[in-house]
Amino acid sequence: MKTQQSNGIGRRSAVAAIALAAAGISMAQTPTGQPIRIGSTLALTGPLSATAQIHKLVGDIYIEQVNKRGGLLGRPVEWVVKDDQSKPDLARTLYEQLVTADKVDLLMGPYATGAILSAMGVAQRYNKVLVHHTLGIPSLAKYDMQFPAWSIGSDPATTVPNTLFDALAASPKPPKTVAVVTSKFPSIQFMSAGAREVLKKRGLTEVLFLEWDFGNRDFGPIANRIKDAKPDFVWVGAIGLDGNLLLDAMKKIDYVPPQHFYLYPSPGPLLAAPEAKNALSATIFEDQPPFTSNYGAAEFVKLYRERAAKAGFTDTSVETQAAASYTAWQILEAGIVGTKSLDDKAIANYLKTHKVDTIQGKLHFDGVGNFGDDLMRIKQIQDGKWVVVWPKEVTSGGAKLLTP
Repeated sequence: MKTQQSNGIGRRSAVAAIALAAAGISMAQTPTGQPIRIGSTLALTGPLSATAQIHKLVGDIYIEQVNKRGGLLGRPVEWVVKDDQSKPDLARTLYEQLVTADKVDLLMGPYATGAILSAMGVAQRYNKVLVHHTLGIPSLAKYDMQFPAWSIGSDPATTVPNTLFDALAASPKPPKTVAVVTSKFPSIQFMSAGAREVLKKRGLTEVLFLEWDFGNRDFGPIANRIKDAKPDFVWVGAIGLDGNLLLDAMKKIDYVPPQHFYLYPSPGPLLAAPEAKNALSATIFEDQPPFTSNYGAAEFVKLYRERAAKAGFTDTSVETQAAASYTAWQILEAGIVGTKSLDDKAIANYLKTHKVDTIQGKLHFDGVGNFGDDLMRIKQIQDGKWVVVWPKEVTSGGAKLLTP
């Protein structure tokens, strides 16, 4: 009787499983065994913390999602994350600890170019694969087992400014004069230098060029110089809260830039600043069509909005920082699942030879420095939200770049 009862239960379970599968509901098994430990650092404190908090939230969401799906290779996934305090030297030390003392199985990259390069040096020393999400200078990525989730192509200093100036040229009031002000943070300085070359080749006039040290908090003198230069357009090589601080300094002298662009700002705080009306920035993803049709995007956008609201984030939408971070986890997962292993070299070889479905679309890593295409788009703050305005094929609802 017991055997017959067991068989009956088994048949009913099988029928139930088929019904659930037909309804599109998966029956993920509970992961078992030793956790797969993935180690990384983030700038949880220091000048970059406002943006790094986004990456922390995204990582937490991913770990929760993957474990609900049954983990990876049937095992639970654990994220070991340490605070590098926005200091690349500390990031290097902490990645050494993650590999040697914590003995993590795999690595995930930190936030910002300097810390990523530090992590990359450690990964190369120990032959570890490194997926990273915000490296801004592709030419510095010399290690053949590193993979970027920041889809800016291999020559962003040319392609990103050209995308921006294409958008401006197609607007009702194309600028003729440009002020370039920028942080000396390596990737920002690199991109701003590229913008200067691009604008000159396009016949635009540079009326001001200024740089400030990373971590600067006194933007009064910079605001005054911009006002005196009277540019049609201001390129701000901003990272983190630089843009907010500059706008606040401009407000104090009653100056409003006619058109303005911020390279890598903290998106929520900039959106919340009234002075940032019509500000432009670059993006690889926004939670609006057609981006939300990409692999995994709809579910992630929903979860992120809920969690960001609970965390008190100013902007709860998924934009370029959150998207790049989530993409990095998708890439690493694809390598693990594709090879059915945690072997770093096997994962690296797989990623070099296969396209990966992500919320940015299908990515490939067979270009210079393992970079693929430049997927940077231009967005603008309109009616209290970020809206993609260029190129036309990725705008939503006929959105267009607004000018004063």
